[in-house]
Amino acid sequence: MNKIVREHYPVANLPEDLREGFDAGAIVKVVIEVEAPAISREALLRSVIDAKPIAAEDLMEMRRKLLSDGRPSVTMEEAVARIRELRDEWDY
Repeated sequence: MNKIVREHYPVANLPEDLREGFDAGAIVKVVIEVEAPAISREALLRSVIDAKPIAAEDLMEMRRKLLSDGRPSVTMEEAVARIRELRDEWDY
């Protein structure tokens, strides 16, 4: 993403529509960023439709690699308990 930052920029150098609400002698920080183009609902839907599903063999290989990392398999209740424990740490 393109971004331009100008610190300590004189308000007097800004275009007139941007000077509104500022004292003429004020100094400001100007940040200009290029916005990402908005994606239409149709384009988003088309990207989902065009996405190819993962082959079953590839999915099983990814699962095998994940399990071989030594990560324990947990039940839904264990997962919920862990999440609640982590969340509750912030309550104190």
